[in-house]
Amino acid sequence: MIIHVANPIYDSVFKYIMEDERIAKTILSALLKKEVVHVTVRPHEYSNTTRDTLSMFRIDFAATVREKEGNEIKDRIVLIELQKTWLNTETLRFRQYLGAQYNNKNNIREADEKGFAYPMVAVYLLGHKVGNIKEPIVYVNHDVFDYNGNVVAEGNAEPFVESLTHNSIIVQIPRLQGNVNNRLEKILSVFDQTNVEGDTQQVLKIDEDKYADDNDMMYVLHKLTAAAANSEMRQDMNVEDEFYKAIEDRDTAIMQRDKILKEQSEQLSQQSEQLSQQSEQISQQSEQLSQQSEQISQQSEQISQQSEQLKNMAKALSASGLSNEQISQMTGMSIAEIAHLLE
Repeated sequence: MIIHVANPIYDSVFKYIMEDERIAKTILSALLKKEVVHVTVRPHEYSNTTRDTLSMFRIDFAATVREKEGNEIKDRIVLIELQKTWLNTETLRFRQYLGAQYNNKNNIREADEKGFAYPMVAVYLLGHKVGNIKEPIVYVNHDVFDYNGNVVAEGNAEPFVESLTHNSIIVQIPRLQGNVNNRLEKILSVFDQTNVEGDTQQVLKIDEDKYADDNDMMYVLHKLTAAAANSEMRQDMNVEDEFYKAIEDRDTAIMQRDKILKEQSEQLSQQSEQLSQQSEQISQQSEQLSQQSEQISQQSEQISQQSEQLKNMAKALSASGLSNEQISQMTGMSIAEIAHLLE
């Protein structure tokens, strides 16, 4: 039977279901691939009580995990720092939050004289894809090696090592797309955005029969169904939609502005290139004019020298007793030019 449930990618819906201990244990057990027998939400000062420019919902858990060590079954506390975002987010924001957790004195084991911290696992539920990683869920686990690259078997459980390193789980929600190959993917299938119903993202359509044999998943679905019918929850989702619409409008405006600036930059670059070419042409023309001016100056100097020579010749001939008419015949100058030179 097809049912309609609230979309848990919304912060308000996600917080609503994760504050239910049974659902938190179900999801965290699947993520850790270990039995979580008890979980509590840890109070912190970084929750999204107010919106910022990029939504990043954070919630911290102290999970009691039951593990087998040799022939013994032991319970130990693991801190889980879960961060969820719809949008591409700078990794610095994740690192800053993790840094705050490393610096938080409340994360030190009680009655531990050496100040060792609880082991920590960072979980990222992302509403976007991470590069070329095709797997919807990836585990980034640290190991301890000796100089030769051999794993030190007992290194990971050493409190000193656990206090300074952490493992990570990255979930790419857009890559879920109906794929159910294991327990974790079955649980995370309620986040699959290919099940969005209608024009709004607020509601998912789920085939309830696929989970009929799983009491924990049926409980999750009933909780999400109740959230979809809750008027306050729907109002909270409307607020989130308005917030993300404002971000999309802002990002669209930024993209359009960047496109216009890029086009203007290209135009300015072309104009600059044209001006550079014109400047080069003007420089060449200026050089040519300079050369022509130099040639004219040389010619003018030559004419001046020739004129001076003619004047001296005319004076010399006149001094020798020749008349202006005779000088004109000898030099080819007009009588008026000779008279002017002899003045």
